[in-house]
Amino acid sequence: MKLNHRSETGSLYIDLADEPSTEGQEIRLGIVLDFHAKGRLVGIGIDHASQNATITSLIIDELSVREPVVP
Repeated sequence: MKLNHRSETGSLYIDLADEPSTEGQEIRLGIVLDFHAKGRLVGIGIDHASQNATITSLIIDELSVREPVVP
């Protein structure tokens, strides 16, 4: 999982899988669920995250660290 924050727009993207999104479904204004071709959830996009969600801390219960794959 990767968290991507764009400070210039305030957008937050939670990347859940290393698979491309083929369909996005906006479930609320500014909140989009991205799905793989087979229907698997692969990401969550939140526009203006600080206005659409209460984000005050990040708590990680378990962390597995790996080296990034270089193509």
